[in-house]
Amino acid sequence: MTQAEREQENGKEKEKEREKEKEKEQQRGVKRPIAPPAVPEPLQEQIQSNFIVVIHPGSRTLRIGRATDTLPVTIPHVIARRHKQSGQPKYEDPWLLRDGLNKPESNEQRQNGLKMVDQAIWSKKMSNGVRRTAVSAEQARSYNRQIRPAVLDSSSRVKWTNTTHHPQHLVGEEALFVNPLDCYNIHWPVVRGQLNVHAGPGGSMTAVLADLEVIWSHIIQKNLEIPLKDLKYYRCILLVPDIYNRQHVKELVSMLLLNMGFSAIIVHQESVCATLGSGLSSACVVDVGDQKTGLCCVEDGVSHRNSRLCLAYGGADVTRSFFWLLQRAGFPYRECQLSNRLDCKLLQHLKETFCHLDQDISGLQDHEFRTCFPESPALLYQVRLGDEKLQAPMGLFYPTTFGIVGQKMTSLQYRSQGDPEDPHDEHYLLGTQSKQDQSSKSSADRKLSRPGGGLDGELSGQGGSGEPSDPPRVSAGGAQGEMELGPAQAECLMGAGEAEEPPSALLSRKTAIMGQFESKALGLDKAILHSIDCCASDETKRKMYSSILVVGGGLMFHGAQEFLLHRIINKMPPSFRRLVDNVEVITRPKDMDPRLISWKGGAVLACLDTTQEMWIHQREWQRFGVRMLRERAAFVW
Repeated sequence: MTQAEREQENGKEKEKEREKEKEKEQQRGVKRPIAPPAVPEPLQEQIQSNFIVVIHPGSRTLRIGRATDTLPVTIPHVIARRHKQSGQPKYEDPWLLRDGLNKPESNEQRQNGLKMVDQAIWSKKMSNGVRRTAVSAEQARSYNRQIRPAVLDSSSRVKWTNTTHHPQHLVGEEALFVNPLDCYNIHWPVVRGQLNVHAGPGGSMTAVLADLEVIWSHIIQKNLEIPLKDLKYYRCILLVPDIYNRQHVKELVSMLLLNMGFSAIIVHQESVCATLGSGLSSACVVDVGDQKTGLCCVEDGVSHRNSRLCLAYGGADVTRSFFWLLQRAGFPYRECQLSNRLDCKLLQHLKETFCHLDQDISGLQDHEFRTCFPESPALLYQVRLGDEKLQAPMGLFYPTTFGIVGQKMTSLQYRSQGDPEDPHDEHYLLGTQSKQDQSSKSSADRKLSRPGGGLDGELSGQGGSGEPSDPPRVSAGGAQGEMELGPAQAECLMGAGEAEEPPSALLSRKTAIMGQFESKALGLDKAILHSIDCCASDETKRKMYSSILVVGGGLMFHGAQEFLLHRIINKMPPSFRRLVDNVEVITRPKDMDPRLISWKGGAVLACLDTTQEMWIHQREWQRFGVRMLRERAAFVW
């Protein structure tokens, strides 16, 4: 027998011995460790990005497209609806006009604001160290009043939208070019970032949602070429403002899932999507839109609730202010009216073409522009302008120049008012948490306990009412900072010693401070400083100062980056100037159009693995409703 055969025999014998040992152990009842069965990992559904539609509904512009598209479809967010009966009065939502402009104090406020703007222009030297020479409107007016337009063509070749086949509704550019003599009402369903619910025709929640459904469905069918019956195979990412109306978001989600038939949805905030779209982990996001300006500090994909601000002005207010300044300078197109939507379109174009924030451009300059309106000749106008081009965009820093009186100009994030569909909401959690706090406190120091349960009990008891003026829980930032019962910035606006005041005094003082704060029109630079100052730690504040991200189309002026940077550095708290290494204002990250950055961030979100847990499916929404937003939203609902 060879050596190899012997080894093989030995191996077989040893194996037989092992098997005998196992049998004996089993007979003796010896417990052996049981290997857990291999549990197959749940297979994650692979979602294709070209089956995800990203929707960013702005006040004036809708951006919508597949997550795989390089650029979204961009159209005016407007609809024209045909009258149901002949002889029905016409109604048109205003474009540049708004409440609070025709008050007796409006003109005086506008003039005072302009004086502050002129003072600011004079105080900042040009890059060569010389102060600017002020140019009065009189110098331009005498020239502009003599100007008569030149006829370029007897026909402008621009036509009214063809309505001979009586379409029930028209969307986007077609709606803007509906002849005023035709029997159509014009509606803008979103105003200042919120649904345009008002007392006029087409202003009910049902009507506004119906308008949105028609606009979005039309674009999905026509531009994205997706049949509506196929939406059950598609998912949707909806971008909402940082300071959102919970009822509006709930209605939009219901519309997208139940009416339009998307299979699933993710709701996320514009500011977080802006950081994703620009490739930044942390930033103070300044979103200057057409009708509102939103500010929020975002850190590692989380929006700091305390830092959120919404200013009730934007690019449209700059356009209207520019028109007022043009009139002072003898604007040669004298028929221009803010109530005419085609004139509004022209004024917006003139603002984007002529306005700037460059201190080095001074003196009178000649410009020209064309008017091309339906059933009118194409005309060429000459116009001479001076500081008007700089004064108008500076209104964002001195909002009194907009002449808006008696309106709420600053909004903060309020606690939820409660929803009958969501019984275990934050009010319930706060109530149960405060009871636990009370019981543990009373058992720990019964001898020192006061009748009535102490300050914590009184404050939390009031919290259940959901009133906007409820006092905040006094806390030291962090996770507990999310749990205050009133507007999020209460801790920043009030002193550190409010816990020692009686609750009634605390409530009245807080109500007065909040009312005073919200009636103020904060300039953009002051609002940025306030937002950053509401961050919890100095380290977070340093991060925010070094990354101020400006998105949206309202600040796309030449020289805006340097101008904003100069104002932020000059107004920073002195203690921070030493701590912050560099303040940076980013207006075009990766050379992208700032108007598209938030939409692009929504498209990036669609491709991330971490978003798998955030999808709210149609069946879940039908069964659980708004509770799914509390469970799945990536922000504190």
